Amino acid sequence: MLPLAERMRPKTLDEYIGQKHLVGKGAILRQMIESGNIASFILWGPPGVGKTTLARIIAHQLQRPFYTLSAVTSGVKEVRDVIDKAKRNASLNSGLFAPADSRSPILFIDEIHRFSKSQQDSLLGAVEEGTITLVGATTENPSFEVITPLLSRCQVYVLKSLDKSDLLELLNRVLTQDAYIKSLGLQVKNTEALLRYSGGDARKLLNIIELVSNSGVKVIDNETVTKQLQQNPVAYDKDGEMHYDIISAFIKSVRGSDPQAAIYWLARMIEGGEDPKFIARRLVILASEDIGLANPNAMLLANTCFDVVNKIGWPEGRIPLAETTIYLATCKKDNSAYLAIDEALAKVKETGNLPVPLHLRNAPTSLMKELGYADGYLYPHDYPGHWIAQQYLPDELQGTVFWKKD
Repeated sequence: MLPLAERMRPKTLDEYIGQKHLVGKGAILRQMIESGNIASFILWGPPGVGKTTLARIIAHQLQRPFYTLSAVTSGVKEVRDVIDKAKRNASLNSGLFAPADSRSPILFIDEIHRFSKSQQDSLLGAVEEGTITLVGATTENPSFEVITPLLSRCQVYVLKSLDKSDLLELLNRVLTQDAYIKSLGLQVKNTEALLRYSGGDARKLLNIIELVSNSGVKVIDNETVTKQLQQNPVAYDKDGEMHYDIISAFIKSVRGSDPQAAIYWLARMIEGGEDPKFIARRLVILASEDIGLANPNAMLLANTCFDVVNKIGWPEGRIPLAETTIYLATCKKDNSAYLAIDEALAKVKETGNLPVPLHLRNAPTSLMKELGYADGYLYPHDYPGHWIAQQYLPDELQGTVFWKKD
């Protein structure tokens, strides 16, 4: 019998749960699919939110040939084999009345962030010429992991973790539509633990349901779920997705100034074969977000660590990562810059495009000067201490405080 996650995999957009901002009525991806014309794109989101499923639905609905490669196991040769096959099919079935399934096959690449530069380079020509329609899936920020030429040829769509209503809808669908689960007569008393352990991940939810149902219990409740997961701590995490939990523990340990715990979680990631760049990038983010102005050198060190790790990889990369982890964990912490920019962004969204005060505006032309641009600006260096009080914020925001010193 197929695993529950595979049995419940949706086959149409109407069966697809979540990502309403992309595939809901009138949403951009749904419109593209319904028009029959799709361009290459990359799906970026956490595990278990439907990236692979969405690619399969698109290929099925458009009746396109569908090739799938995993960046973990495939290289340039496999990419070129698919492209050559697509070219042969195109030449054999060219013409205005070519059957739909002969046109621009879809190449789905899972974990595209793991492709090297040369592997990504091998896709450029085929994507540019329309030989293939590329659909990539990644859990990592494409800005960091996908080369610029390929990124410029693809739209990036961000998928979100499933919310509570999405997960409950999926749970109800399992209980009412899966023949095997229905035959067990499972009852659901409460769902807090089930939703908490799922963490917005549909695959985790289905794996937990399968684990609990296979244990012989007839009732799903908080106690049952917690007990089963304690006995089988990785049973619902077969694809290594626990790394999201571990990186969270790692970051929180550094933020909490506990170098012992931080080194432990770092060791867990190293032993698990985590991408060293993934860890180093998180340290750069943490240095700016959590240490910030308390020690600006922290970001310099974290960035240097990222560069070094990018050059040397494993196993030597463990050393600069350990040094940086301990340094950041023992630094004083200050998140005032992080809070300040978020408050400022919120205010910008709230107030819109407020006019720049006239005395702060640039005045490169005589007309602008006549209109009062730059008139009354006080040049701070002309005053004692290189400072003079004057208005810098828009009129409507005078007195607003974004950055709050400790």
